[in-house]
Amino acid sequence: MPDRMGFIGLWKTVVVKNLPYTDMRRVGKIPKLLAHRLFPSARYSIWLDSKLRLQLDPLLILEYFLWRKGHEYAISNHYDRHCVWEEVAQNKKLNKYNHSIIDQQFAFYQADGLKRFNASDPNKLLPSNVPEGSFIVRAHTPMSNLFSCLWFNEVDRFTPRDQLSFAYTYQKLRRVNPGKPFHLNMFKDCERRAIAKLFRHRSEEKRNILQAAAE
Repeated sequence: MPDRMGFIGLWKTVVVKNLPYTDMRRVGKIPKLLAHRLFPSARYSIWLDSKLRLQLDPLLILEYFLWRKGHEYAISNHYDRHCVWEEVAQNKKLNKYNHSIIDQQFAFYQADGLKRFNASDPNKLLPSNVPEGSFIVRAHTPMSNLFSCLWFNEVDRFTPRDQLSFAYTYQKLRRVNPGKPFHLNMFKDCERRAIAKLFRHRSEEKRNILQAAAE
């Protein structure tokens, strides 16, 4: 339990109040993408989805993903999908969000220059256009903060499915800031799984047990 100052050991628990959305999926994107706004004095941040637990010292994570090669933002590629076209189809197949709004978002991105991902293209900007956004390591640099704000703007404007807007946001940032490098490290998903272990929520575990028993 936190002490009266909100600390658990060296860690301080911060309770965010006056939430701007009723949709909790969108609310969750505030700490995920705007950590530099919530913690303005912090130089770095690590985002973990609630199902994940770190298996490594945070300083070692910063050293490996950021400091070692001079990166300022690190996120893994998706374990299965690499093209936004595939991600759109999967979101609609699983009814992750309103189909009409997804279509509107996707049409807007295509009209503004988003192309299909081509893994064999030697000039591709990213190794994948779809991230696995459950684990993000950031230095709070001006370009990293700008990217996070632009990404959040897309979540606010369209759907909270941030994997749909990642590639568009990155490409737009590069396009409108040609003289300002953004050092993004998109690493393999197997590295994420080695560092952040999955712990399912109890309700999900119970549902899986009941489903297995029924089968």
